[in-house]
Amino acid sequence: MLGVGVVRTSADAELGDRLVAIERGIEAWLDEHRPECVAVERVFSQHNVRTVMGTAQASAVAMLCAARRGLPVALHTPSEVKAAVTGNGRAEKDQVGAMVTRLLRLDAPPKPADAADALALAICHIWRAPAVNRLQQAHAAARAPRIPVRKVTR
Repeated sequence: MLGVGVVRTSADAELGDRLVAIERGIEAWLDEHRPECVAVERVFSQHNVRTVMGTAQASAVAMLCAARRGLPVALHTPSEVKAAVTGNGRAEKDQVGAMVTRLLRLDAPPKPADAADALALAICHIWRAPAVNRLQQAHAAARAPRIPVRKVTR
């Protein structure tokens, strides 16, 4: 782990101002760490539509920042992340934090809990990316046109 951080915005701020603050925080992070790819939590339907909308908007800002730099973006669902890190796709936040602490050999769980979630997302991506890449290559090869080749000799 090179670093972990969380971009916070005021709940009282206007939506546009909050999105700009998120964009600035992500751009600063990308400038500082220069990653090869960006992993983003895939938004899924929850009971609280307001929470889903806010998460989707923040996720879109992260994807936009990555796209501007030509960085690939990987999306992982919360259950994929939890399963990758804890072995249980329905793990609680404290379980995720405890496993991130253990896997990264940290002295204490990252604070705030969102930092542990970000690290869990990174761990999930590192572990899943090679398998996903191989699967995508296999699918591409299966879809590639096959040109019959025949050797003719006299």
